[in-house]
Order: sequence, then C-alpha cells, then structure tokens
Amino acid sequence: MLIAQITDLHLGFDPSNPAEFNRQRLDAVLKVLIEGPNRPDLLLATGDLTDGGDDESYRRCAEALAACPFPVYPCLGNHDARAAFARHFPKVPASEGFVQYSLRHEGLRLIVLDTLEPGRHGGGFCARRAAWLAARLAEDRDTPTVIVMHHPPLDVGIEWMATHADEPWVARFAAAIAGHRQIEAILCGHLHRAIVAPWRGTTVTICPSTAPQVALDLNPIDPERPDNREMIVAEPPGYALHRWTGRDLVTLFDTVEDHVVLARFDAKLQPLVRGMRAEWPV
Repeated sequence: MLIAQITDLHLGFDPSNPAEFNRQRLDAVLKVLIEGPNRPDLLLATGDLTDGGDDESYRRCAEALAACPFPVYPCLGNHDARAAFARHFPKVPASEGFVQYSLRHEGLRLIVLDTLEPGRHGGGFCARRAAWLAARLAEDRDTPTVIVMHHPPLDVGIEWMATHADEPWVARFAAAIAGHRQIEAILCGHLHRAIVAPWRGTTVTICPSTAPQVALDLNPIDPERPDNREMIVAEPPGYALHRWTGRDLVTLFDTVEDHVVLARFDAKLQPLVRGMRAEWPV
C-alpha cells in the first residue's frame, strides 16, 4: 500500500487571488500524485490546509482535493478553524468536538489526531483528546498503527518553530502512547521541511510543505534581536510517500520541479538491471 502525505497548504495566504502561489504549488503536487508513476492508495493532508481558517480558502481547498481519484484524509493545524473546516469537509469524522478519527487500509490502522489549540501557534492536546487516543490504542494492540497529526511532539532544532520538550501537551501525548508497541510511526507536518527522528520508541516523520519551506537554520534565535536570517524560502513544493509492505513502513520524500533526466531504462541499461535483479535470493 502506498500512502501519500501533503501538508501545510496555506491556501488563502493571498486571499483575493484564486490562482495564488500556494494554490499553484498544491496543484503541481497533486498533478504528480494523480498522473505520475506513484499514484497512492490514499492521501493524508496533515494540517494548515488554509492560512486563515476562512470559508473561501476551505472552499478552494475542497475544490483542489476533489480532483484526487483516491481518498483524502485531512487533519487540522494551528492555521485551521474547526467550524469552517466542517462546513466544507462535512464527511470527515469528528469526536467530542475534535477532528479525530481512525481508519484501516490493508492491514494498517491510521489514527488521525487534532492538535489545534485556537490562538496558539504550537500544538495542543488536552486531557479529553489524550483519553480518546489512549482508548483507541487500547482497543487494538495488535494491528500495526500509524498516528497522523499536524504538530511534531519534539524539538528538531529550528528554534523559532520549536516544540519544547516540557510542554504539557507533549507529556499528555507521550503518556497516551506509552507502552503501545503497535505504533509504527507518527506522521506530522508543521515544520515545512523533511525531517525524521526517533522518539519514545517509535519514529516521527515530518513531511515537507506544498507551501514554501522553512529555512534550515539551526542557530539559536533571540526574539529581541532581529538578525536578518532567512525564515521562509521558496524551495520547491514537497510531499512524502509512505510505503507499507505489510511488515515495514518505508518513507520517501520528493519535490516537484523541472529536472533533467540523465538515464532511462532502455536497452543500454537492461544488462545493469538484469544483473542487479539476479543478485536477489531465489
């Protein structure tokens, strides 16, 4: 099974422009997923679907995602708004007032979480959400499970976007997943870069954004001393592919941009491919 992930669409950053830069970048990624060689079985859209949580941006988002010939499963980020989202994505399940739900595909369980805390840039995960997650994990300890959420629960070193290890929501989330060995990975967005890190006995995988990326600068930042560092850069839009083999979850990242093809599988390269395949066990 092939799971695609996109994140941080930020539609409506240029609110009066239906053909805004972020929409063009999203459309380019969706075109590759739909028409390219790696069409997924499903697509995860992991939050910050819009930039301001307004109805018009959600309408444009729903319009763009409706072109996908595979199911799309969204979650919410800090730039989203639950009420407006629900008006334009009425079929997405909610529980206890949060956009959180679980689903199964080909022997893999996906649990989608809601880490939106209105008025806060960073994540939120209250006791009610933690209890819901703990209950979902406890009801099936055998099926391999992937947790899907917008905010990563760890600090990756980009200070102005950092999640502090001592934030209460991180402790609640960590307690909810503790001891659950069925968790294969935690898939996140928010940081606008491709990042992978071990965390609490599993792997946190962060998808690059379709919107512009966050600049990679790991130096400390002083909020009181602007230093003219790069913060947002127009690197190519990115996405992730998570390949579930039935035993392993393998993640690959790609960007969407024009590139020069240096080799193709033709008669000249056929001996190479044959030789490499011949090394496989019979």
